[in-house]
Amino acid sequence: QVQLVESGGGLVQAGGSLRLSCAASGILFSLSQLDWYRQAPGKQRELVAQVTSGGTPSFADSVKGRFTISRDNGKNTVLLQMNSLKPDDTAVYYCNMQSVTYRINSWGQGTRVTVSS
Repeated sequence: QVQLVESGGGLVQAGGSLRLSCAASGILFSLSQLDWYRQAPGKQRELVAQVTSGGTPSFADSVKGRFTISRDNGKNTVLLQMNSLKPDDTAVYYCNMQSVTYRINSWGQGTRVTVSS
């Protein structure tokens, strides 16, 4: 059973930065893809960033150049560094760990990010 716990959300002014962290329990972390999603009020959940098991990152167009994603397989942790934050980044951010091969698709409880203008 995989458990994911996000932290690092909060209130920040536009232009500021936050770093979200997601800690995973259980094995197979290093073999799984790790994603960050977000869901703003009244909107669908959207993929923000992901990093493959091999370490290749990718980002939604809306956050390219502002967000970075990194993983530490030794600590079972994935980080989302968010810079130059905008009010449109306001959402609940969720960590997702998935592996088709090992039939894993686990979600954290979410952490709220609020960016004030």
